[in-house]
Amino acid sequence: MSSEAATGGLNGYISHHLTHNTIQIGSGFNFDSWIVALVLGLIFVMWFGSKARKATAGVPSKGQAFVEIILEFVDGQVKDTFHGDRRSVTPLALTIFMWIVFMNTMDLIPLDLPGWLVQTVAGAEAAHHTYFRVVPTADLNTTLALSTSVFFILLGHAIAAKGGFGFGKELLTAPFHAHGPMAIVMAPVNLLMNIIEWLVKPVSLAMRLFGNMYGGELVFMLIAGLMASWFTFLPGIIANAAWAIFHILIILLQAFIFMILTVVYIAGAREGH
Repeated sequence: MSSEAATGGLNGYISHHLTHNTIQIGSGFNFDSWIVALVLGLIFVMWFGSKARKATAGVPSKGQAFVEIILEFVDGQVKDTFHGDRRSVTPLALTIFMWIVFMNTMDLIPLDLPGWLVQTVAGAEAAHHTYFRVVPTADLNTTLALSTSVFFILLGHAIAAKGGFGFGKELLTAPFHAHGPMAIVMAPVNLLMNIIEWLVKPVSLAMRLFGNMYGGELVFMLIAGLMASWFTFLPGIIANAAWAIFHILIILLQAFIFMILTVVYIAGAREGH
């Protein structure tokens, strides 16, 4: 464990690792989450772009075959869920799935590796005062940014499918369809219900992903506390390995859930009540 644990105990260790590298822009900008997410997104684009440019019709390389397996898996999920034109939906689903998998996988990096790198380069004092969280999806700002982007994409699909007038009419007339004077009375109720329904989608997407990844990160920190003592060091190693293996399932499952719910929401946005 790092020197934080030795000097401040487990609480100090966890507190240090839960602190973001924040730039004071407005209420604060978590630079570490942003830069890690950006780098991982660029890696995904360059990796898949490179395989797409080098793709051959003959016997594919192992790298091309792996990318094709992922693409076919995502496209199959989209095909089963969304029955319209998939040309824009499948690339979106692929991007969401792979980007979130990349960001979630950062949780498997040893907790003290960033601190060790800083300490190696700049010394122990610099490492003690340097904060850098490497799991972007354990930051609520990241998951809210992703879900907000999905929210506006859903609005775009709804308006594209129904037109501005049709979408506005649906907000005022569904889910409680009424006629005559009652339609006017029920319009505010319908509008309120639709606003709640639309806002719940991005909030639930963000909170589900954030909650699972934040909880997983916290468990790694608690397990790391076992390694502070020689008596519990070996149990800590075993517990850490077991949790890491189980966490791989969480990493993939949370990315899949975010992706498939996005596709389900798009399909629902294009359909009428």
